[in-house]
Amino acid sequence: MELQLARLTKINSPLLAYAKSVTSQYGEDGIIARLIELVQPKHRYCVEFGAWDGKHYSNCHELLATTDWQAVMIEGNPEKYRDLVKTYAGNDRVRTLNRFVDFEGANSLDNILVECDAPADIGLLSIDVDGNDYHIWKSLERYAPEIVIIEFNPTVPNDVFFVQDRSFEINQGCSLFALAVLGQEKGYELCVCTRTNAFFVKKEKFGMLGIRNNSLNVLYHPYQDGRIFQGYDGTIYVVGMNGLVWQNIRLSSEDFQVLPKAARVFSGALKK
Repeated sequence: MELQLARLTKINSPLLAYAKSVTSQYGEDGIIARLIELVQPKHRYCVEFGAWDGKHYSNCHELLATTDWQAVMIEGNPEKYRDLVKTYAGNDRVRTLNRFVDFEGANSLDNILVECDAPADIGLLSIDVDGNDYHIWKSLERYAPEIVIIEFNPTVPNDVFFVQDRSFEINQGCSLFALAVLGQEKGYELCVCTRTNAFFVKKEKFGMLGIRNNSLNVLYHPYQDGRIFQGYDGTIYVVGMNGLVWQNIRLSSEDFQVLPKAARVFSGALKK
């Protein structure tokens, strides 16, 4: 028996040609540079959280190290925040905050940006909180960044709308499809994806990018594109999902069986 998952579309994202990493994880630095060149944000001002030490997998550090961009860098972990302060010590263009960004209240992203006197249409927003990314972007109402980079769960198929519960007690993430729908609701178009990050620009500037088709299947193939189906006899088959990614545990169809082997029988079949 052989199981294969067909690729029905070819990734055709022109911005991926510019992928390059200095401190980013999957080529985001180069894509950001190209997007800024094309979109020309009104305000050279970026916001990033969780920022870690300001370098580790940072989507904003290269901008801050090589250009005159301003920034608010936010990190909730006190130990990582101390390293963040060291990274930008003496840089008066960067404001660092030790906060956990919340959905509402004093630590909502809206209120933090008001506190920092950020421009309403900041140039770039990078969201990476390992779970509630969707909910935090949805909660942002007073600010409309020109470019948004936001993390999604790369094991969710493109045709699945999935958003974890609005809770800091779990870390499950959301699907790219869910972010694309939210982006449309907020006036954005998806323009490129790396392995775990989706890039959005305001709809009125999308035409500057020269992208003919920004449907999900054209821009992205999930890192794991799992499908589950069943044989007539009740055997469960799994394809495109060979492990628990973040736990580094292998999976096979046998891990998903509901019926014991002896009970996997199709009663209506004629026996030879």
